[in-house]
Amino acid sequence: MPHSVSPEPTPHEDSPMPQADAVPIKTEPDTQTPDIDMSDAPIPTNAESTKVNLDDLFDDDSDPEFGSSIPQVKSEEPSQRSPSPIKISSKSSFSDPEIMRTFYQRLFPFRYLFQWLNHSLVPANDFAHREFAFTLPNDAYLRYQSFATADLLRKQCIQLLPSRFEIGPVYSANPRDRKSLRKASAFRPLTKELVFDIDMTDYDDIRTCCTGASICHRCWAFITMAIKVVDVALREDFGFKHIMWVYSGRRGAHAWVCDKRARDMDDSKRRAVAGYLELLKGGDQSGKKVNVRRPLHPHLDRSLNILKDHFQTTILAEQDPWAEEKAAHLLQLLPDHTLRAALQKKWDSSPSRPSPAKWADIDALAKSGSISKSAKDLLEAKQDIVLEYTYPRLDSEVSKKLNHLLKSPFVVHPGTGRVCVPIDPRKVEEFDPLSVPTVTQLLTEIDEFEWDDSDKKIADWEKTSLKPFVEFFRGFVAGLLKDEKSGVKREREESGEAMEF
Repeated sequence: MPHSVSPEPTPHEDSPMPQADAVPIKTEPDTQTPDIDMSDAPIPTNAESTKVNLDDLFDDDSDPEFGSSIPQVKSEEPSQRSPSPIKISSKSSFSDPEIMRTFYQRLFPFRYLFQWLNHSLVPANDFAHREFAFTLPNDAYLRYQSFATADLLRKQCIQLLPSRFEIGPVYSANPRDRKSLRKASAFRPLTKELVFDIDMTDYDDIRTCCTGASICHRCWAFITMAIKVVDVALREDFGFKHIMWVYSGRRGAHAWVCDKRARDMDDSKRRAVAGYLELLKGGDQSGKKVNVRRPLHPHLDRSLNILKDHFQTTILAEQDPWAEEKAAHLLQLLPDHTLRAALQKKWDSSPSRPSPAKWADIDALAKSGSISKSAKDLLEAKQDIVLEYTYPRLDSEVSKKLNHLLKSPFVVHPGTGRVCVPIDPRKVEEFDPLSVPTVTQLLTEIDEFEWDDSDKKIADWEKTSLKPFVEFFRGFVAGLLKDEKSGVKREREESGEAMEF
């Protein structure tokens, strides 16, 4: 399958395509104003990175390990322990500037985002040379931003109030300095998490409950199935350990594979992993999208075992994919012309027959002798049908390029107001996208939080329904940092490095 090559990093879902690092300025229809490059605008830069005091990274933290986003106050002044109310009303919009400013000031977990991308508590190039791209309130797209510390990123977000921001690769040089380099080849992407994207719109031809950006509990099961299959494949077949799944905020999910071995992959290796997980093709003349060799690859055999129960509940019972005229596609997927004719006759006499009954009819008529091919051929055809309706539909182009940009965890989706929270793959069945908190809901929860005189100082996110998601992220980051530290130590031991006296 041919692979497209894009010279520049590509933004993800719903993003405007960037034109280098230029930011379009909105004008009246009859006026012409050239694009203005704001990538080197006078905003906080990495000039401060030469000497960074760790105590200054999170200047509002009281806890040495996990900090708070609320102002420090003296315990003898309980009336000042909680900032003034945010005053959320029924008319408040999650895109209001003050809403977004307060969200970045008090709720976004910048500390843990820094630790996650930096792979260390000590500031390093893994964070300082990382590209961030901002979508501004006027829909301008600001590329090649970089920050030495979490506090500088936080201040920039509070200043510019991006409706969202995306994360790109770690570059060989500071992205802000790329124009001053003598050779263009000196600025190239070095590392980035291996990422995957599952978008509900790719299921529009088989889901019957919703279309486009709309989702419900019934069709969200497609995302649940995909997470189960991809997660186990990445862990068992590739040996990856640190895989973070994140709700996209509307209709899909992203996976960030954070193991160092994954981050160091070049484009060819990323294409190989994406190709390994890719199954559905465009379809032949019959519309058949699954054509696999037998015996089945162990990954597909395992996937079938995971998906077969979902096929019965989600596909047959809830989606009813072969209602009325849609049954024609099911007939096309069956290779036996005798069986197809018998089924067509039966269903023509009962056009309202539900999909579970039609699926049962296949075996019933085959056993009655209405079959010209072997039982083995029929079984394989049915397996292919199950895979077509349940197997993950990945946007593989997202995974193939090292320089691809992907929306950051914990940003607010501009279309729904929901926060892009992590999904625990161990509890993926319990995740409900429609109950994910919105930014206005979270700020209301802060206002409604009841203080107790015995309360210690806590972060604002701990007062809200965002708490379990931040705690999960914090635990994920802690596990990643632990393995990163042991990995560095092991590399030093293997290289024979020793302290000399």
